[in-house]
Amino acid sequence: MLINSCPNPTTWNWYYSSSISSKTHLPRTISNAELSSSSSSSSGGGRIKRLVLTQEGRTKLNPKSDREFYDYPRFVTHVDNNFISILTNLYRERLRPDSEILDLMSSWVSHLPHDVKFKRVVGHGLNAQELSRNPRLDYFFVKDLNEDQQLQLETCSFDAVLCTVSVQYLQQPEKVFGEIFRVLRPGGICIVSFSNRLFYEKAISAWRDGTSYSRLQLVVQYFQCIEGFTQPEIIRKFPPADQQKKPGFELIMNLLKLFSGSDPFYAVVAYKNFKPIYADE
Repeated sequence: MLINSCPNPTTWNWYYSSSISSKTHLPRTISNAELSSSSSSSSGGGRIKRLVLTQEGRTKLNPKSDREFYDYPRFVTHVDNNFISILTNLYRERLRPDSEILDLMSSWVSHLPHDVKFKRVVGHGLNAQELSRNPRLDYFFVKDLNEDQQLQLETCSFDAVLCTVSVQYLQQPEKVFGEIFRVLRPGGICIVSFSNRLFYEKAISAWRDGTSYSRLQLVVQYFQCIEGFTQPEIIRKFPPADQQKKPGFELIMNLLKLFSGSDPFYAVVAYKNFKPIYADE
């Protein structure tokens, strides 16, 4: 059993509605008034020890507003079924039943295991239509984290924060990871997953021009630049060898990056303050 040592723990009454059915409801959007009523500044985010990115590394080829870019809903999965299966199994292994989860930079699907019940799942993203279609979300809010990194959510209010195939778009990752640290409870987990797919014009330069290894190291550094996160754990899984081998013309296409095989899976995992040990593990 974990003890919540965060200052002034709250019950989030302004979020909770006991009448919601996870099978039939659509997630409710959180209004600006409700966001304003949250005492998000009661405790600062995790202290940033150093900056990871240079100013140039934060730039994008498409400098227009992200809200404009994501204004039209995309009801597609941005990774293949193999990636999704690995991610869902990772969630099943690492996320505790009845925990409270923040799905950061989410969309119409969260890839959470269907057979695990969580106490509350709050979603964040840039397209309300996508978020409203997500059956796992109890609530959601829309916010551009490249314009304002502060999450107007209670301190120490989540057991887990998830970020799936979206970390490459953050221009101020140090501040966002500081906020992730703040909203997590002690022992809370953050799972950041990604592959080699991206909206090229919206990814930051440091990610766009990097390799798989350098991208992993970027996310590791995002955690390490915040005081209090545990040593990040790297998880890498690749398609079976027989799926990677492409005879003849397909192999050449793959080498030229004109053809993509199964998506490689990368995740970086860290905990706030400590990694908890449970009696049933």
